Amino acid sequence: MTRQTIADLPRLGLGLGLRNVHFEHILTHWPDVDWFEAISENFMDSGGRPRHVIRQVADRYPVVLHGVSLSIGSTDPLNMDYLARLKALAAEVQPQWVSDHLCWTGVMGLNSHDLLPVPLNADTLDHIVPRIHKVQEVLGRPLILENPSTYVGFRDNAMSEPEFLREMADRTGCGLLLDVNNVYVTCYNAGADTAAYLDAFPWDKVVQMHLAGHTDCGTHIIDTHDQPVRPEVWALYARAWQQTGGVSTLLEWDGNIPSFGDCHTELLKAQSYMGGAGFQEVVAAAHPTAQPGVSNPVSFLVPQVMDSATSLDP
Repeated sequence: MTRQTIADLPRLGLGLGLRNVHFEHILTHWPDVDWFEAISENFMDSGGRPRHVIRQVADRYPVVLHGVSLSIGSTDPLNMDYLARLKALAAEVQPQWVSDHLCWTGVMGLNSHDLLPVPLNADTLDHIVPRIHKVQEVLGRPLILENPSTYVGFRDNAMSEPEFLREMADRTGCGLLLDVNNVYVTCYNAGADTAAYLDAFPWDKVVQMHLAGHTDCGTHIIDTHDQPVRPEVWALYARAWQQTGGVSTLLEWDGNIPSFGDCHTELLKAQSYMGGAGFQEVVAAAHPTAQPGVSNPVSFLVPQVMDSATSLDP
């Protein structure tokens, strides 16, 4: 097991995803950003410009590696070649931490290129826990896992996602990446109460938060990362910020990516949601039904199972 624990991990401030459309701007201007998050797979197999860029960025900023192919929930054996390449990249850029998702991405050696949900029950925990231990042993550091956006639920779910995440973190020492937009997407699609979800969340395990935009399709919403953060998500972020005491926050924008300046401006909106004297006013503005001093669920009733909706959430 790794000696480092999630308690050792720093609070980095406000960060942006390291995207290739912004490489030239970053290397030319070295913008005033606290930190960057890089999609592991976009850099771990490249010896060319992407690898050069991440090395340059890592020399000047804190960097985090965020993966989409670990497939911690798959029934396939762990891909040890993938882990070796991830470890090599981590040794080169020295990230503050390495994260991925509570999901599976493929089976029988095939990659779906999607983040597929796992059944939330004891059998799944018993399967995933030793796999997390192995990943942490190989990487020599705690693994940070994100709550995915989901569109369906399993009939044999025996616990809520926050309950599952708490038990998983307690048994492995891993940390959690709370994606606030994914909370909203998952709860909307399941007809669940976001307030109840956040009330049950294991806040002491949270190392990082994600913000992103989504697409409202009427009967369901899809985690698309292609537009600004919605007011409902900002309201959840304000609450989450208070609960975590202010962990590292990152804005993801992966489709229809605007200029670096526009992304940075969107990220800096987070400063208005970080509590203080105006906290209740901010929540009320983002969610008009909220009442100061009262816990207000943002809940929706929609069909439990959607016909089709998928998302790759880097």
